[in-house]
Amino acid sequence: MPVVCAPRLQKLWMQKTSVLLFLAWVSFLFYAGIALFTSGFLLTRLELTNHSSCQEPPGPGSLPWGRRGEPGACWMASRFSRLVLVLIDALRFDFAQPQLSRVSGEPPVSLPFLGKLGSLQRILEIQPHHARLYQSKADPPTTTMQRLKALTTGSLPTFIDAGSNFASYAIAEDNLVKQLTSTGRRVVFMGDETWNDLFPGAFSRALFFPSFNVRDLHTVDNGILEHLYPTMDSGEWDVLITHFLGVDHCGHKHGPHHPEMAKKLSQMDQVIQGLVERLENDTLLVVTGDHGMTTSGNHGGDSELETSAALFLYSPTALFPSTPPEVRPEEPEVIPQINLVPTLALLLGLPIPFGNIGEVIAEVFSEVEDSQPHSSALAQASALHLNAQQVSRFLHTYSAVAQDLQVKELRRLQNLFSKASADYQRLLQSPQGAEAALQTVITELQQFLRGVRAMCIESWARFSLVRMAGGAALLAAACFLCLLVSHWATSPGFYFHPLLTAMAWGLTGAVVCAGLLAAAGLKLDSVVLGAVAAVGSLLPFLWKAWAGWGAKRPLVALLPMPGPVLLLLLIRFAGFFSDSFVIAEARAAAFLLISLVLFLVARLHWEGKLLPPKLLTIPRLGFLTPTGPPRHNGMHALGLGVGLLLCIRLAGLFHRCPEETPACSSSPWLRPLASMVGGRAKNLWYGACVGALVALLVAVRLWLRHYGNLKSPEPPVLFVRWGLPLMGLGTSAYWALASGADEAPPRLRALVAGASVMLPRAVAGLAASGLMLLLWRPVTVLVKAATGAPRTRTVLTPFSGPPTSQADLDYVVPQIYRHMQEEFRGRLERTRSQGPLTVAAYQLGSVYSAAMVMALTFLAFPLLLLHAERISLVFLLLFLQSFLLLHLLAAGIPITTPGPFTVPWQAVSAWAFMATQTFYSTGHQPVFPAIHWHAAFVGVPEDRAFTWLSALLVGTNTFASHILFAVGCPLLLLWPFLCESQGPRKRRQSPGNEAEARVRPEEEAEPLMEMRLRDAPHHFHAALLQLGLKYLFVLGIQILACALAAFILRRHLMVWKVFAPKFIFEAMGFIVSSVGLCLGIALVMRVDGAVSSWFRQLVLAQQRAGEQSSLACKGAGSSARETQPHLLPPCSQDLLASGTSLFYNPKS
Repeated sequence: MPVVCAPRLQKLWMQKTSVLLFLAWVSFLFYAGIALFTSGFLLTRLELTNHSSCQEPPGPGSLPWGRRGEPGACWMASRFSRLVLVLIDALRFDFAQPQLSRVSGEPPVSLPFLGKLGSLQRILEIQPHHARLYQSKADPPTTTMQRLKALTTGSLPTFIDAGSNFASYAIAEDNLVKQLTSTGRRVVFMGDETWNDLFPGAFSRALFFPSFNVRDLHTVDNGILEHLYPTMDSGEWDVLITHFLGVDHCGHKHGPHHPEMAKKLSQMDQVIQGLVERLENDTLLVVTGDHGMTTSGNHGGDSELETSAALFLYSPTALFPSTPPEVRPEEPEVIPQINLVPTLALLLGLPIPFGNIGEVIAEVFSEVEDSQPHSSALAQASALHLNAQQVSRFLHTYSAVAQDLQVKELRRLQNLFSKASADYQRLLQSPQGAEAALQTVITELQQFLRGVRAMCIESWARFSLVRMAGGAALLAAACFLCLLVSHWATSPGFYFHPLLTAMAWGLTGAVVCAGLLAAAGLKLDSVVLGAVAAVGSLLPFLWKAWAGWGAKRPLVALLPMPGPVLLLLLIRFAGFFSDSFVIAEARAAAFLLISLVLFLVARLHWEGKLLPPKLLTIPRLGFLTPTGPPRHNGMHALGLGVGLLLCIRLAGLFHRCPEETPACSSSPWLRPLASMVGGRAKNLWYGACVGALVALLVAVRLWLRHYGNLKSPEPPVLFVRWGLPLMGLGTSAYWALASGADEAPPRLRALVAGASVMLPRAVAGLAASGLMLLLWRPVTVLVKAATGAPRTRTVLTPFSGPPTSQADLDYVVPQIYRHMQEEFRGRLERTRSQGPLTVAAYQLGSVYSAAMVMALTFLAFPLLLLHAERISLVFLLLFLQSFLLLHLLAAGIPITTPGPFTVPWQAVSAWAFMATQTFYSTGHQPVFPAIHWHAAFVGVPEDRAFTWLSALLVGTNTFASHILFAVGCPLLLLWPFLCESQGPRKRRQSPGNEAEARVRPEEEAEPLMEMRLRDAPHHFHAALLQLGLKYLFVLGIQILACALAAFILRRHLMVWKVFAPKFIFEAMGFIVSSVGLCLGIALVMRVDGAVSSWFRQLVLAQQRAGEQSSLACKGAGSSARETQPHLLPPCSQDLLASGTSLFYNPKS
């Protein structure tokens, strides 16, 4: 037997390997295109390592007040010898505003965060010459690391730096901290540990605290307060920096409108009041926020609330002129955040950092003690001129090494500076009676500084057009390859070997390119090598396609999808070029999915599978023809469509509104139960969440029981019986602890914290165990062995020897599932003298689907833990929605025996649309502020720093829908065969089968269901390949559209706010989906391999028994098969020759 089966088994193994390797290689082609495009699109600006120094003035001319050459002198005389910088993370500007009514005659607006920083308002009213409140505008991205860089260097962050927000690296550019340490100042720091990554070893004394646990509101703040006042009283410092995190964490956890925010702001108010009482006359107090927060407490984008921060300056001595500002006190002046850097540098007597492009706050440099307006104006002009000289020097140095600044605008700004500088020098020669000229100079210098900042904002989006175009072309070629091969896979003469040949071409091209670059002494670029490998592998397919066109084959043959489906895909492709569509994609994706569902229902009618044609008078499309009697009742299929539309509508209730749509209100159900105020409502919602979890478990068990797979003694089925309830219990217990952790008694909080860490780990461990058991023993059949004929009304007369007619072959089981060899051998020994042996195998008809459903259930529980509790309702809708869609799709897919098997384009498109719709229904948006950072702490101790595990948890939470739908994609192929069991069918007899008619009269037949796939393994594997390529194509055109939109609209106003984040999220989603797709197809092949393995062991055991037994089969098809022996399952002929008796049931 082994000799006979070995060649065929080797061929099947090669087919499976070719399918998986080719899908992985096509995914790599997309990866290479994404990497090549990204390397040209998301580039960082050039960072200069030059540093300013007191010995090198920023430009020609005398320094103010004759300080040049004096010992210890620098560019400008210092006004303060000490600085206290209080950085309150996410201190939005309106947090510092008093609680005043905006409209006269109306009662004051009652918001938890208003009026809590009362000490600021009192100081502004009592000491107007000593303090000033500004609205500081931060540049996007509004993430902490980028803001700290801007607050210390005076430069602009780049978009790509947002990705390293939690993997900070030391600042190489010139900065305030470096200038302070180089002049011998003692810098003490307390707070966020991010400063240690940015400025390693720069502080004379430092107390760093972990910063990433957003659920912890007090550890960092309390740690600072413990050492803050003793440090101030000791006097062993020149600059004291504190970075409080409680306000930011409160926003992430509860939002700005929660009562906890009022408590944190009141605590910060007490801190400010205590610092003011301890300040000396030579000390400057700066209280600022690094960014703001949205109404949901997040940040990272460029909305008004995210970029608006408070900036408060105070000195015990008079700092500001006696004249009040022109703007009203309730509407303070708006200044760019980076303006603080040159201002602090000159006030402290430091050189302005070399790369600064900020503008000094002019009114701070007025001569307060001098009542002459001319003196104040001259002091302001001096500070602005020093600032402008430093910026001009930076532009000259930067433009010499980089070519990304606009030449024409740069020349105009340099001419403006030259004129202003000449006017300033002229005024210094004759300072008397030149007030108007001084104001002109001040205006010209401010215009120069502001023009430089605007030019840098516009120019520092450097693009490599060659790489961007190459990446987009590679993505388009990969999509075209998916179309080509998915079309070829359905042809009768399709072979798998050329797939591996193309991969060899690609690898050869990469090796040759690497050799040429190394021989030429050039740098090896991994992105370029990957692109070369991708192009090399594409050449054979493109050549074959070109040869096909030479044979006058129509191009439309490559697009065999229905017209309405093609139209929906084109609409989705074109929509990515509109920022409004991207912003409103949550509604657009649901609309496209609903349109596709309506098309599926209408198609069923057009094909005569839904209702009689006379009930609907819609004209039929040319490509649709009736395909025979319906497999489903018409009202049943119509009910599936209505139920699916209802589920889509209900899932849309769980939505998060984009920041660009302020009129929209996000669903309150997306927030965790811990944020709710009110015990009764929280308990009711907790009961609903647990109920959804129980409903999900019951639905899975009922499905497995319906198809009989729950009766199998295999380990995965036993785990479903006992492991899944334990996972549900652990999830419910974790929800209970997480929702009430803040209300736990102090003596139990340590226990609650420990349980909150262990429960998610236990659930994840159980899920991993279930998946391992499924991979180890993926069979879910019940095998029985007995002597004599099986007790069933569909029995063939026993016979011995090999088959003698086609009728004998027609009812052979396509494949039998694995049975423990020891049990079978023991039964052979016991029944040796009792007559012929009958082996009955149950649940064969749903073997592949059962494994897929169990795998998806095991995956769903860890993914559910990473979301808020009420998302369990969405997960229940997800499973129900998928079930309804699969049944609706199966109603319109004919089963062809023996093949080829295909999955229609409308099925693949609907599946991809549903993945997108679920992404939005779980509270996600393709923007960084909407990332669910709380997922990083599920099962992770609160004192643990941010690690790769935390990043993995956040990514898994974000792309949970992509994972589930990609892994479950093979169900699109399996489900139509599974639905074959709905309703018995009469057997039809072929002419010449008189022997069969005598043995078995016409009767109802049990359908073969998924065993039909085993009849033609070549077509089965080709169908899996075709399914994978179609899914990659639908996902690929989305990432291609995002790349083209970013390329064409790279100078668009919304490129960094909308198009760039959308491209990044689509790229990451594609990578996750492609990996999940390969894993899902690999699981199906693992099940298939387990079937073959058990089958071989069964035949081997029978041969060792050395006896012949009767053959009995059940569950033949409804008509005589026309397959040839070579299309039968592997080794079936040997099984028949051995005389083993087989009894097949699709379900018990």
